[in-house]
Amino acid sequence: MGQGFKFVAAAVARALAEKKAEDVLLLHVARMSPITDYLLVATATSHPHLDGLEAELDKTVREYHLAPLRRARPRSNTWRVVDYGGVLVHLMTAETRALYALEKIYPDARRVDWERQAPAKPRTKVRA
Repeated sequence: MGQGFKFVAAAVARALAEKKAEDVLLLHVARMSPITDYLLVATATSHPHLDGLEAELDKTVREYHLAPLRRARPRSNTWRVVDYGGVLVHLMTAETRALYALEKIYPDARRVDWERQAPAKPRTKVRA
């Protein structure tokens, strides 16, 4: 999977943070995960907030001409998972995030400083 996913993941992280997601974490897990390059985890403060974050995720990723490969079904009121191939996004309530502690699965993963990552131009297609 290509470097382009890093820019999309950073753009999604920024968009979620702008929609008041809490504890937005982007991990580079390519060497540890057979299914993705980047793991993005963000906390929603309520069920309506979770819906709003998922809508923002969809909007932001569409700007990069990406569509989900898989989306967890049925929709949970506490946890949403969307797989874009190179980026796996988990939107969770605080209670669910504390319970599953996904960050601990990859203790050696490199944290990506998405706030300092230069934004990619959204009209360009991402190359896998």
